[in-house]
This record gives sequence, C-alpha cells and structure tokens, in this order.
Amino acid sequence: MKIVFMGTPDFAQVSLQALSKTKHIIQAVVTNPDRPKGRGMKMISSPVKLYALEKEYTIYQPEKVKSNEEFIKQIKELNPDIICVVAYGKILPKEILDIPKFGCINLHGSILPKYRGAAPIQRAVINGEKKTGVTTIYMDEKMDAGDIILTQEVEIGEDETTGELWDKLSKIGAELLVETIEQIEKGTAPRIKQPENYTLAPMLNKEMAKINWDEMDTHTIKNLVRGLNPIMGAYTIYKDKKLKFWKVQISKKVSNAKPGTIILANDKEGLTIKTLDGAIDVLEIQGENGKRMNICDFLRGNKVDEEEKMM
Repeated sequence: MKIVFMGTPDFAQVSLQALSKTKHIIQAVVTNPDRPKGRGMKMISSPVKLYALEKEYTIYQPEKVKSNEEFIKQIKELNPDIICVVAYGKILPKEILDIPKFGCINLHGSILPKYRGAAPIQRAVINGEKKTGVTTIYMDEKMDAGDIILTQEVEIGEDETTGELWDKLSKIGAELLVETIEQIEKGTAPRIKQPENYTLAPMLNKEMAKINWDEMDTHTIKNLVRGLNPIMGAYTIYKDKKLKFWKVQISKKVSNAKPGTIILANDKEGLTIKTLDGAIDVLEIQGENGKRMNICDFLRGNKVDEEEKMM
C-alpha cells in the first residue's frame, strides 16, 4: 500500500514508526509547521517531522490545508492508496478525503463515539473514566464521526496520569493502525456506522486548571491533577503565589476545617489540604517559577503554614 501519513505529536510518531517497519510504502509525511518554543523562542520541529527526517521521508508542512491548491495538487500527484491521520491537528477538506483509493483513515484516542474532539485522552482521565481505548475510523467531513473500523479497549489505572495513558495508547494505537491497514488491503475490514449518542472532548484551557476548593470534591481534584499531568498541571493560589500540583492522593486524615484549609504542612509528613468531602495529600508540587519536586523536599525550602487557606 502507498501511504501518505499525517500527524504531529509523539503519539503520532509511534504510529509512523510502526508503519515504517511494515512492507507498505510511506510516500510522504505531512505535519504541522515548526513552531517557536521556550524562553528563547527557538523553532522546534514536531516529533513526527524529526522521525521523518531520520527516515529521509518526503515532508510537507502546510500552514493551511483547506483551499490550499498547491498542497492538494501535491497529494493528488502522489496518488496514495490510503492516507493515515493520527493527531494531525487540522481538518481535511473533501478534496483530500476523496483522493486515496481506500480512503482516509484516522486513529483516535478513545472508544468512539465517546470523546470526539481534540483532547479525548485528557478528558477521560479528568472525568474519572475507568476504561478508554483507541479506534480507527474511515474519515468523513465531520470531526471523528466516520464509520468505525477497529477498536481496542484498555483500563485506566486509579492513579494513572494523562502522560502515562498517552504513552500506553500510542503503542496500542500504532498496532491497531497497522492491523487496520492490513485488513483494508485484504478486504476484510469492517465498517460500522457510529451511533448518535456521542460525547465531546474539547481542547483544554488554562482556566480549567485552577482547583475550586469550595465546589470540587476529593475525587474531582485528584482526577484533575492526574488529567493535567504533564500538560499544564492543576494549580491553586497560596499567599498570592501559584502552586502547581503534579501528584496527589486521597488522604485518610480527618478535619472539620473549611475546604482549601491546610491541615498539615511539614517536611516529615508532607502537605494535606481539606476538601469538600475529605482531604488530599500533595505528593509532588511546583512553586511559582520553580521546579517540580517531592513535597517534603519542597517544604524543606518553602514555608507553608497550617490553618492557612488555599485559594
């Protein structure tokens, strides 16, 4: 099969790597343009581009895809049998969807029709789901709404972070994508219409990262912390300074204090904060303009007062 691969982050790079080990021909790789990043605003290539450079694949990095006549012409000239899309980050117009003989297929990080959208893995963790998975679909003009080909379900660990689940699903997804292409080539791939009872997984935003002590229960806070690890971190305000929480656990300590109150803070026993229905122990933290660190190490160098309130 002649394949054009479209993807951007490390999640997609794992799939490209898996495809490169098959008998199929990677005609070209399409990924997002290099972006400035970090304090020095150095131009950074996507993980997919870096791997494509290593393999000496032809690379396209269009700023826009829709109505990009030159790019669409380039893909038409390649005449691929199939286009594989994995976390590319752009909507494909019908002109591109209609090019490949076997269509465009997408690997999505959920069990569709649940969690259509940009952040399915993160939202599953934030929402406290016990199971999720990956799905391959035939793409159409609607977002993540195409006919289902194959799925693979996995359990989400009680303390599993988005980063850990992301890595796990990237590997499982890569295997599923390879199997999907094999079945399409053999003519044995199923095609199942998605039911209409779908849910959405919109992009994350900075506002959602703030812990609301007065409204969030213990499990909601824990799920938010692990769901935003390692993307942005859930945070709270203490004495006008931002504290990011990277790892917490549900505490066995009991208190009648108001939610957000610090009920324990020392470098031997750690940091415990009252919640709406219990308490959490903070295990890993990051001070404003500081580094991530173990809570006891943090408390040895930073004074946190018991009975004060997190905001």
